[in-house]
Amino acid sequence: MQRREYVVGPFDRVDISVFGVPELTRTVQLDANGRFSLPLVGEIQAAGYTPQQLGEEIASRLRGRYVRDPQVAVNADTVNQMVTVDGEVNEPGMYPVTGRMTLMRAVARAKGVTEFANTNFVVVFRRVNDREMAALYDLRSIRQGVYGDPEIYANDVIYVGESQARRLFASFLQGASALSYPIVALIR
Repeated sequence: MQRREYVVGPFDRVDISVFGVPELTRTVQLDANGRFSLPLVGEIQAAGYTPQQLGEEIASRLRGRYVRDPQVAVNADTVNQMVTVDGEVNEPGMYPVTGRMTLMRAVARAKGVTEFANTNFVVVFRRVNDREMAALYDLRSIRQGVYGDPEIYANDVIYVGESQARRLFASFLQGASALSYPIVALIR
């Protein structure tokens, strides 16, 4: 199984070492948008970079003007990688990615789907190489073993769709309790 390379995300803490320039060597914490500021470098949008790419970005900003040939190393200090689960789940929110996270495990962390969930319309949004990607999954097919439970990565957004038919039927049943005779409806 191919492992996805670690990328820096919001609220992560990273150690930055600039060889020969101790004044720039420090630990910084990224803000909620995945940014931080560094003297002489300015503000950096770090979320989505690997530590190596982040080190190269810092070095390129220092090169020439401040440091002749900067050698920058970036290492993760505290990783707060999160996944967002939204839509028709019992507890929407952000959840930490610990170990190997799959779609079914992420939905389970959000306490499962609601009674109005459309389990064959679950979308995973992911940023890959500066492009927004989306993949559609069917939780029933995963449960039945039709295809594997896909891996979920930090910064993914999972959206569980709503079944309008289920919501309409529930509303209909609620209103029908006051009726004294059966209602027959033709669907389709």
